[in-house]
Amino acid sequence: MTLPTFANDAHPADSRRIYKSLKIGMIKVKGSLAERLAAAKAAGFDGVEMNAPGMNVDETRTAIAESGLPVDGTVCSTHWGVRHTDPNPDTRAKALADLQTAIRDTHAVGGHSVLLVVGKGEDGPEDEIWKRSTENIAKAIPLAAYYGVAILFENVWNQFLYDHNAKTPDQTADKYVKYVDQFNSPWVGVHFDIGNHQKYCNPADWIRQLGKRVVKLDVKGFDRKAGKFTKIGEGDIDFPDVRKALGEIGYTGWCAAEVGGGGADRLKEISDNLDKHILGL
Repeated sequence: MTLPTFANDAHPADSRRIYKSLKIGMIKVKGSLAERLAAAKAAGFDGVEMNAPGMNVDETRTAIAESGLPVDGTVCSTHWGVRHTDPNPDTRAKALADLQTAIRDTHAVGGHSVLLVVGKGEDGPEDEIWKRSTENIAKAIPLAAYYGVAILFENVWNQFLYDHNAKTPDQTADKYVKYVDQFNSPWVGVHFDIGNHQKYCNPADWIRQLGKRVVKLDVKGFDRKAGKFTKIGEGDIDFPDVRKALGEIGYTGWCAAEVGGGGADRLKEISDNLDKHILGL
């Protein structure tokens, strides 16, 4: 299989440790996929995350080549509705098949990770959904290793591996660490969302505890008092401490914005917010 070549395939003079990405759905520019990717590149992004299954691989490969913007990874498009924690074995089989498709399609467009929400706490007692999801996801690891595409768990509001009803923001990442480590695989890690757990903890402390398990980042703002997500840099996340924690764990990789998107001006605003609050420029 011949992978696409990129106009900006290398950054020979670039010493940055963090590269900026965004979710494809945030790009509201009209036009072809190639034109949308070109708009993201013009706004200052280094890559984009697509959705799979459902991504048109040929179209995406062409858009990458024409725009010069690589796809660094994908988000598993069905993980909320077709879950690895579901009590129905047929549903879990479909979740596995979808994850395997995402791995193959991600590799086909030159990406190197699939973001996965492992399931929902409402699917049963914690010990049951822990076992179900672990056994199911483990079946995809050989394929991930073959294609060199990491399976990365995102910390989301799914009532699993943390206490959703806790009243104070002082939870640790103990369960998350245990869950990731049980796979004992370099192809399993964390796509850590900085904004998602501001309600429950200090995100910088989770970064320190998760350490090298953090392979990629998502970022949005969050306001604890208002109880809502915000633009990057608004709300009450301690971004200087986040940057400090990322430095302490030696983080080098990708950070994807996950906020409300828009046209060219909004994309530039998001890119600039990443520069200020994540890269510290």
